[in-house]
Amino acid sequence: MVTDPPPDLELTPLNGEARTVGAWVTLFNLAVVVLDPYTYESAWVLDEAGRILETYTPADVRVAWVVTAPEAEAREFLGPWADRLLTFVDPERALVKGLGLEALPAFVHINMAGHPEAVAEGWDPMAWRAVAHNLSKVLDWTVPVIPSTGAPAPYAGSPALG
Repeated sequence: MVTDPPPDLELTPLNGEARTVGAWVTLFNLAVVVLDPYTYESAWVLDEAGRILETYTPADVRVAWVVTAPEAEAREFLGPWADRLLTFVDPERALVKGLGLEALPAFVHINMAGHPEAVAEGWDPMAWRAVAHNLSKVLDWTVPVIPSTGAPAPYAGSPALG
């Protein structure tokens, strides 16, 4: 069951200082894709998820990866994506636990009040499309095509807590 993350929970970007979830959403909604770099399930969706997040980079939203690994392993897993989009490391899975996620990968829209407004777990293109529709409605933005040609077939994902 999805829950509100603790407002004092800190998210640490690869290139910067840790700030609380509340601080990250002070001015903008937060749209994140949460990945477990130790599973095939997260690797399979990497390019599709990156394409979806990049749709929103010009919009008034912070888009980011949340990788459940230390910095070096997150960089290795993401490759060039680590430099293209904001990346948070969550080696202790504090955000995963705080949100009550059960499966990864996950696509999560956290609103400016710090509440998860829409969540999709595993790779369910229709659920990811619903999150994107919600986010696009809030932002008055274009909805990306989900799934795109060549996207992986739907799958349940891996256990969120490892």
